[in-house]
Amino acid sequence: MVEIVGIRFKKNGKIYYFAPGKIKAEAGQKAIVETVRGVECGDVVIPNRMIEDSAVTSELKEVIRIATPEDLEVVKRNKQKEKDAFVICQQKIKKRGLEMNLIDVEFTFDNNKILFYFTAETRVDFRELVKDLAAVFRTRIELRQIGVRDEAKILGGLGICGREFCCKGCIGEFQPVSIKMAKEQGLSLNPTKISGTCGRLMCCLKYEQNTYEELLKITPKTGAYVRMPNEVKGYVEEANIITGKLKVRPENDSAVPVIIDRSEVTIIKDSVIKVNKDEIKALKALEE
Repeated sequence: MVEIVGIRFKKNGKIYYFAPGKIKAEAGQKAIVETVRGVECGDVVIPNRMIEDSAVTSELKEVIRIATPEDLEVVKRNKQKEKDAFVICQQKIKKRGLEMNLIDVEFTFDNNKILFYFTAETRVDFRELVKDLAAVFRTRIELRQIGVRDEAKILGGLGICGREFCCKGCIGEFQPVSIKMAKEQGLSLNPTKISGTCGRLMCCLKYEQNTYEELLKITPKTGAYVRMPNEVKGYVEEANIITGKLKVRPENDSAVPVIIDRSEVTIIKDSVIKVNKDEIKALKALEE
Protein backbone atom coordinates (compact mmCIF):
# COMPACT_ATOMS: atom_id res chain seq x y z
CA MET A 1 0.00 0.00 0.00
CA VAL A 2 1.11 3.57 -0.64
CA GLU A 3 -0.20 6.87 0.72
CA ILE A 4 -1.34 9.42 -1.85
CA VAL A 5 -3.07 12.76 -2.25
CA GLY A 6 -5.24 13.32 -5.34
CA ILE A 7 -4.90 16.73 -7.00
CA ARG A 8 -6.77 18.18 -9.97
CA PHE A 9 -5.59 21.21 -11.95
CA LYS A 10 -8.72 21.88 -13.98
CA LYS A 11 -12.41 21.59 -13.22
CA ASN A 12 -13.38 17.97 -13.90
CA GLY A 13 -9.89 17.34 -15.23
CA LYS A 14 -7.79 14.26 -14.58
CA ILE A 15 -6.81 13.53 -10.98
CA TYR A 16 -3.09 13.10 -10.42
CA TYR A 17 -1.53 11.32 -7.44
CA PHE A 18 1.22 12.86 -5.31
CA ALA A 19 3.06 11.67 -2.22
CA PRO A 20 1.88 13.73 0.78
CA GLY A 21 5.06 13.24 2.83
CA LYS A 22 4.31 14.72 6.25
CA ILE A 23 1.52 16.93 4.92
CA LYS A 24 -2.09 16.22 5.91
CA ALA A 25 -4.18 17.56 3.06
CA GLU A 26 -7.94 18.07 3.17
CA ALA A 27 -10.34 18.06 0.23
CA GLY A 28 -11.01 21.61 -0.94
CA GLN A 29 -7.56 22.92 -0.07
CA LYS A 30 -5.11 24.09 -2.71
CA ALA A 31 -1.63 22.60 -2.86
CA ILE A 32 1.65 23.50 -4.52
CA VAL A 33 3.23 20.58 -6.39
CA GLU A 34 5.89 19.94 -9.00
CA THR A 35 4.67 18.50 -12.31
CA VAL A 36 6.23 17.77 -15.70
CA ARG A 37 5.17 21.28 -16.71
CA GLY A 38 6.77 22.92 -13.68
CA VAL A 39 5.55 24.05 -10.27
CA GLU A 40 1.77 24.35 -10.22
CA CYS A 41 -1.12 25.00 -7.86
CA GLY A 42 -3.98 22.49 -7.85
CA ASP A 43 -7.10 21.55 -5.91
CA VAL A 44 -6.97 18.69 -3.43
CA VAL A 45 -9.87 16.37 -4.32
CA ILE A 46 -8.63 13.21 -2.55
CA PRO A 47 -7.21 13.75 0.95
CA ASN A 48 -4.47 11.47 2.37
CA ARG A 49 -5.43 7.91 1.47
CA MET A 50 -3.78 4.48 1.24
CA ILE A 51 -4.14 2.73 -2.12
CA GLU A 52 -2.73 -0.41 -3.74
CA ASP A 53 0.77 -0.11 -5.19
CA SER A 54 -0.59 -1.37 -8.51
CA ALA A 55 -2.76 1.77 -8.82
CA VAL A 56 0.37 3.92 -9.08
CA THR A 57 2.02 3.74 -12.50
CA SER A 58 5.01 6.02 -11.92
CA GLU A 59 7.12 7.43 -9.12
CA LEU A 60 5.16 9.89 -7.02
CA LYS A 61 6.42 13.41 -6.49
CA GLU A 62 5.89 14.93 -3.06
CA VAL A 63 3.49 17.77 -2.33
CA ILE A 64 5.62 20.87 -1.74
CA ARG A 65 3.15 22.59 0.59
CA ILE A 66 -0.46 23.52 1.17
CA ALA A 67 -1.04 26.84 -0.61
CA THR A 68 -0.50 29.91 1.57
CA PRO A 69 -2.34 33.25 1.22
CA GLU A 70 0.72 34.49 -0.66
CA ASP A 71 0.49 31.54 -3.06
CA LEU A 72 -3.18 32.24 -3.70
CA GLU A 73 -2.28 35.84 -4.49
CA VAL A 74 0.23 34.58 -7.08
CA VAL A 75 -2.51 32.42 -8.64
CA LYS A 76 -4.79 35.46 -8.78
CA ARG A 77 -2.10 37.56 -10.50
CA ASN A 78 -1.42 34.75 -12.97
CA LYS A 79 -5.08 34.71 -13.95
CA GLN A 80 -4.85 38.36 -14.91
CA LYS A 81 -1.58 37.71 -16.77
CA GLU A 82 -3.34 34.97 -18.76
CA LYS A 83 -6.00 37.44 -19.90
CA ASP A 84 -3.35 39.93 -20.98
CA ALA A 85 -1.32 37.22 -22.74
CA PHE A 86 -4.42 36.06 -24.60
CA VAL A 87 -4.91 39.52 -26.10
CA ILE A 88 -1.23 39.86 -27.02
CA CYS A 89 -1.15 36.43 -28.65
CA GLN A 90 -4.26 37.19 -30.70
CA GLN A 91 -2.58 40.35 -31.98
CA LYS A 92 0.55 38.42 -32.95
CA ILE A 93 -1.52 35.75 -34.72
CA LYS A 94 -3.34 38.42 -36.71
CA LYS A 95 -0.10 40.17 -37.59
CA ARG A 96 1.41 36.91 -38.85
CA GLY A 97 -1.76 36.04 -40.75
CA LEU A 98 -1.92 32.56 -39.24
CA GLU A 99 -5.03 30.40 -39.74
CA MET A 100 -5.50 29.44 -36.10
CA ASN A 101 -8.02 30.14 -33.37
CA LEU A 102 -6.63 30.86 -29.89
CA ILE A 103 -8.69 29.09 -27.20
CA ASP A 104 -6.93 29.45 -23.86
CA VAL A 105 -3.74 30.54 -22.11
CA GLU A 106 -2.17 29.03 -18.98
CA PHE A 107 0.70 30.25 -16.83
CA THR A 108 2.45 27.72 -14.61
CA PHE A 109 2.50 28.78 -10.97
CA ASP A 110 6.21 29.66 -11.10
CA ASN A 111 5.82 31.50 -14.45
CA ASN A 112 8.52 29.30 -16.00
CA LYS A 113 6.25 28.36 -18.87
CA ILE A 114 3.23 29.78 -20.69
CA LEU A 115 0.97 27.44 -22.64
CA PHE A 116 -1.20 28.66 -25.51
CA TYR A 117 -3.99 26.34 -26.71
CA PHE A 118 -5.40 26.76 -30.21
CA THR A 119 -7.46 24.99 -32.87
CA ALA A 120 -6.80 24.94 -36.60
CA GLU A 121 -8.13 23.13 -39.64
CA THR A 122 -4.63 22.03 -40.69
CA ARG A 123 -1.10 22.00 -39.32
CA VAL A 124 0.24 25.47 -38.59
CA ASP A 125 3.85 26.60 -38.75
CA PHE A 126 3.97 28.70 -35.60
CA ARG A 127 7.74 28.88 -35.11
CA GLU A 128 7.91 32.61 -35.76
CA LEU A 129 4.92 33.17 -33.46
CA VAL A 130 6.78 31.37 -30.66
CA LYS A 131 9.74 33.71 -31.16
CA ASP A 132 7.43 36.74 -31.03
CA LEU A 133 5.85 35.56 -27.79
CA ALA A 134 9.19 34.62 -26.19
CA ALA A 135 10.48 38.13 -26.96
CA VAL A 136 7.49 39.64 -25.13
CA PHE A 137 7.23 37.34 -22.10
CA ARG A 138 10.88 36.22 -21.82
CA THR A 139 10.01 32.72 -20.62
CA ARG A 140 9.38 29.30 -22.14
CA ILE A 141 6.51 29.29 -24.63
CA GLU A 142 4.52 26.22 -25.65
CA LEU A 143 1.77 26.18 -28.29
CA ARG A 144 -0.58 23.19 -28.33
CA GLN A 145 -3.05 22.40 -31.07
CA ILE A 146 -6.16 20.80 -29.56
CA GLY A 147 -9.24 19.12 -31.01
CA VAL A 148 -12.82 20.36 -31.07
CA ARG A 149 -13.79 18.21 -28.07
CA ASP A 150 -11.06 19.81 -25.97
CA GLU A 151 -12.16 23.23 -27.21
CA ALA A 152 -15.71 22.57 -26.01
CA LYS A 153 -14.41 21.33 -22.64
CA ILE A 154 -12.37 24.50 -22.14
CA LEU A 155 -14.95 27.04 -23.34
CA GLY A 156 -18.08 25.31 -22.01
CA GLY A 157 -21.65 26.07 -23.02
CA LEU A 158 -25.14 24.56 -23.07
CA GLY A 159 -26.03 21.35 -24.89
CA ILE A 160 -29.26 20.60 -26.76
CA CYS A 161 -30.62 19.24 -23.47
CA GLY A 162 -30.37 22.73 -21.98
CA ARG A 163 -27.72 21.72 -19.46
CA GLU A 164 -24.01 22.45 -19.23
CA PHE A 165 -21.80 20.44 -21.59
CA CYS A 166 -21.06 17.03 -20.05
CA CYS A 167 -17.37 17.46 -20.87
CA LYS A 168 -17.29 20.71 -18.92
CA GLY A 169 -19.54 19.76 -16.03
CA CYS A 170 -19.13 16.08 -15.17
CA ILE A 171 -16.75 14.14 -17.43
CA GLY A 172 -13.13 13.99 -16.30
CA GLU A 173 -11.65 12.29 -19.35
CA PHE A 174 -13.06 11.72 -22.82
CA GLN A 175 -14.19 8.19 -23.65
CA PRO A 176 -14.53 6.74 -27.18
CA VAL A 177 -18.03 7.18 -28.64
CA SER A 178 -19.17 5.24 -31.71
CA ILE A 179 -21.93 5.22 -34.32
CA LYS A 180 -22.77 1.69 -33.12
CA MET A 181 -23.76 3.13 -29.73
CA ALA A 182 -26.22 5.53 -31.35
CA LYS A 183 -27.70 2.69 -33.38
CA GLU A 184 -28.08 0.42 -30.34
CA GLN A 185 -29.80 3.23 -28.44
CA GLY A 186 -32.41 3.51 -31.18
CA LEU A 187 -31.39 7.00 -32.26
CA SER A 188 -31.81 8.42 -35.72
CA LEU A 189 -28.44 8.51 -37.47
CA ASN A 190 -28.98 12.14 -38.35
CA PRO A 191 -25.77 14.09 -37.60
CA THR A 192 -27.73 17.01 -36.13
CA LYS A 193 -29.52 14.65 -33.72
CA ILE A 194 -26.55 12.67 -32.39
CA SER A 195 -23.73 15.24 -32.38
CA GLY A 196 -22.96 17.90 -29.82
CA THR A 197 -22.03 21.54 -30.30
CA CYS A 198 -18.44 20.43 -30.96
CA GLY A 199 -19.62 18.56 -34.06
CA ARG A 200 -18.70 15.13 -32.66
CA LEU A 201 -20.90 12.38 -31.22
CA MET A 202 -22.52 13.39 -27.93
CA CYS A 203 -20.55 12.28 -24.87
CA CYS A 204 -23.76 11.19 -23.12
CA LEU A 205 -24.01 8.25 -25.56
CA LYS A 206 -21.10 6.67 -23.72
CA TYR A 207 -22.27 6.78 -20.14
CA GLU A 208 -25.80 5.67 -21.08
CA GLN A 209 -24.45 2.75 -23.13
CA ASN A 210 -24.10 0.31 -20.21
CA THR A 211 -27.82 0.64 -19.42
CA TYR A 212 -28.78 0.06 -23.04
CA GLU A 213 -26.52 -2.99 -23.27
CA GLU A 214 -28.26 -4.54 -20.25
CA LEU A 215 -31.73 -3.77 -21.66
CA LEU A 216 -30.78 -5.16 -25.07
CA LYS A 217 -30.02 -8.51 -23.43
CA ILE A 218 -33.68 -8.86 -22.39
CA THR A 219 -35.40 -6.98 -25.23
CA PRO A 220 -36.15 -8.65 -28.61
CA LYS A 221 -34.74 -6.51 -31.40
CA THR A 222 -36.60 -5.32 -34.47
CA GLY A 223 -36.99 -8.31 -36.78
CA ALA A 224 -36.87 -10.89 -33.97
CA TYR A 225 -39.10 -14.00 -34.23
CA VAL A 226 -41.05 -14.41 -30.97
CA ARG A 227 -43.84 -16.44 -29.34
CA MET A 228 -46.65 -14.66 -27.49
CA PRO A 229 -48.69 -16.04 -24.52
CA ASN A 230 -51.45 -17.40 -26.80
CA GLU A 231 -48.83 -19.49 -28.65
CA VAL A 232 -49.14 -17.18 -31.65
CA LYS A 233 -45.78 -16.50 -33.27
CA GLY A 234 -44.78 -13.31 -34.99
CA TYR A 235 -42.09 -10.79 -35.89
CA VAL A 236 -41.13 -7.71 -33.90
CA GLU A 237 -41.74 -4.60 -36.02
CA GLU A 238 -40.83 -2.04 -33.38
CA ALA A 239 -39.10 -2.29 -30.01
CA ASN A 240 -38.90 0.41 -27.34
CA ILE A 241 -35.82 -0.51 -25.34
CA ILE A 242 -36.63 1.82 -22.44
CA THR A 243 -40.32 0.98 -21.86
CA GLY A 244 -40.02 -2.61 -23.01
CA LYS A 245 -43.07 -2.31 -25.29
CA LEU A 246 -43.00 -4.31 -28.53
CA LYS A 247 -45.06 -4.08 -31.69
CA VAL A 248 -45.42 -7.65 -32.95
CA ARG A 249 -47.05 -8.69 -36.23
CA PRO A 250 -48.39 -12.27 -36.07
CA GLU A 251 -47.28 -14.69 -38.78
CA ASN A 252 -50.74 -14.41 -40.34
CA ASP A 253 -50.21 -11.36 -42.57
CA SER A 254 -53.84 -10.39 -42.25
CA ALA A 255 -53.60 -10.14 -38.47
CA VAL A 256 -53.40 -6.77 -36.75
CA PRO A 257 -50.05 -5.97 -35.02
CA VAL A 258 -50.10 -6.45 -31.25
CA ILE A 259 -48.58 -4.13 -28.63
CA ILE A 260 -47.12 -6.31 -25.90
CA ASP A 261 -44.51 -6.12 -23.12
CA ARG A 262 -41.18 -7.86 -23.60
CA SER A 263 -41.78 -9.90 -20.45
CA GLU A 264 -44.75 -11.58 -22.15
CA VAL A 265 -42.91 -12.96 -25.16
CA THR A 266 -40.41 -15.75 -25.69
CA ILE A 267 -37.61 -15.17 -28.18
CA ILE A 268 -37.42 -17.95 -30.76
CA LYS A 269 -34.79 -16.24 -32.90
CA ASP A 270 -33.42 -12.82 -32.09
CA SER A 271 -32.30 -10.27 -34.65
CA VAL A 272 -29.09 -8.26 -34.81
CA ILE A 273 -28.63 -4.49 -34.82
CA LYS A 274 -26.50 -3.64 -37.83
CA VAL A 275 -24.85 -0.49 -39.03
CA ASN A 276 -24.15 -0.72 -42.74
CA LYS A 277 -20.83 0.35 -44.20
CA ASP A 278 -22.32 3.34 -46.00
CA GLU A 279 -23.70 4.74 -42.72
CA ILE A 280 -20.38 4.25 -40.96
CA LYS A 281 -18.47 5.91 -43.80
CA ALA A 282 -20.86 8.87 -43.97
CA LEU A 283 -20.75 9.47 -40.22
CA LYS A 284 -17.13 8.52 -39.50
CA ALA A 285 -16.09 12.14 -39.00
CA LEU A 286 -18.43 12.37 -35.99
CA GLU A 287 -16.36 9.76 -34.15
CA GLU A 288 -12.98 11.42 -34.62
